[in-house]
Amino acid sequence: MEIITDGIDINNGSLDPLPIVAEMPEVDPRTGTDKLKVIIVGAGLGGCACAMAMHYAGFEVVVYEKIKKFLRLGDSLGLGENALRLLDRWGCLDKIVSIGNKSPVFHMRRYDTGEILATQRLLDMAGYIGHRGDYHQAFIDRVMELGIPIHMGTNVARYNEDDPSVTLDSGERVQADIVIGADGIKSMCRELVLGFTDKPKSSGYACYRAYMPGSKLKNDPYAKRLVEKDCMNVWIGPDLHIVQNTCKDGEEFNWIITHKDEADILESWSQPGDPKEAVKLVADWDPTIVNAMKLTDTCLDWKIVYREPLPTWVSKSGKVCLLGDAAHPHLPTSAQGASQAVEDSACLAVCLQLAGTGNVRLATLTYERLRYARVLKTQKTGEDLRIRWHNALKKVQAGEKIDPQSIEMRNAWIYPHDAEKDARDRWPAVSTQIQRELEVGNVIHPTDLLGPDRYDIPQISDEEKAEIDKIVVEMVRNYPPSYTGLERGVTVPIVSPVA
Repeated sequence: MEIITDGIDINNGSLDPLPIVAEMPEVDPRTGTDKLKVIIVGAGLGGCACAMAMHYAGFEVVVYEKIKKFLRLGDSLGLGENALRLLDRWGCLDKIVSIGNKSPVFHMRRYDTGEILATQRLLDMAGYIGHRGDYHQAFIDRVMELGIPIHMGTNVARYNEDDPSVTLDSGERVQADIVIGADGIKSMCRELVLGFTDKPKSSGYACYRAYMPGSKLKNDPYAKRLVEKDCMNVWIGPDLHIVQNTCKDGEEFNWIITHKDEADILESWSQPGDPKEAVKLVADWDPTIVNAMKLTDTCLDWKIVYREPLPTWVSKSGKVCLLGDAAHPHLPTSAQGASQAVEDSACLAVCLQLAGTGNVRLATLTYERLRYARVLKTQKTGEDLRIRWHNALKKVQAGEKIDPQSIEMRNAWIYPHDAEKDARDRWPAVSTQIQRELEVGNVIHPTDLLGPDRYDIPQISDEEKAEIDKIVVEMVRNYPPSYTGLERGVTVPIVSPVA
């Protein structure tokens, strides 16, 4: 079978082809007329994770993607331990680990001096962090290794939920037992599930995002410190923060600045930005990062939009459902968007497996109820962290000292979760309750089951926190920071802005 996907690297104007597999391997011969047939719409990270999960559950899977070629777009992406344990079972872990940042820690710094305010394990931030395009390629490679067809350049024009099927632009109709919308934040499938058009709202923030070769920084007396080895730093300032990441021992470098922005909403990963505009926002910040930004030729301008939590992820028939960003977009500061899509995939596959071929609606409703409350909290972590970072320096300006714990990420509670095990453990009770609701014709929406603590972020115990702190001290001893910060009031040379 011929391959039906390829890609091009467009970073910095280069046109280097991404790895292409000439032939698709044969599908594992687990056949049978009663084998559940699954259509996945969207071949992004969530769609590919879903395809892997469905394959390992023993189902017949096909993926449709409207984009003709995947480009190496975007910049850094994190995959947490909660996702990695699942990807390990699906044969994708080794590729992910080889791509990610090798620094064991990351540092949160004062915006103007670079002084280290707090240090955490990188795994407590986002797990392994690598280029989104590289991770995406690793996911695609694994899907193809498993013999799952990905039909590129194939747009789904219509959904039929009662007799589950999709109609392609060509007019071809493809039937299945379930249709899964993994088509991202601008999902068309979501409109069918909700019954109305879901409009985004401005979050009041935007990101300038840039990715470039680390070699561009090596001749600058300050910026070069960021590419001597893998590292990650966050500069925290009033209503602004900058995240910097390296990969491949400093061969690749990226920065992201999150700032207030009330411009018109445009949901796009490819909207061009102006690095000089980004530099204007932080001209008096630590020259270590400002000089790196001034050496940047191109960047993207990404508007961060917000959507109210959806009332449901499942269509009326239960035979079409949403997954990943289509169901619950996360802010970048949550560092959990991709990982939660992986969790969704694992949970849904287990529910379909336990329900059996004739009980798709029971499976999807159980999946939604198992996932809904957890996802609300992981979404909230992003908003919570941004608020704490953007207000931290107000305390300094008022003469107060920053408590490191007040600016640390609070994601440690997320990582022990095993989505497959959780689904199996809770399936009997939750599916039984939903079956009773189906019998009386009164299925309760997950929003109606949430209490006043729906947005409360869980905390780990003081004992667990103390153990982690000990580990961090040892990690820093073995992997010291590239620099500790500049003394206040020191005048330093700044490179000229790019022409």
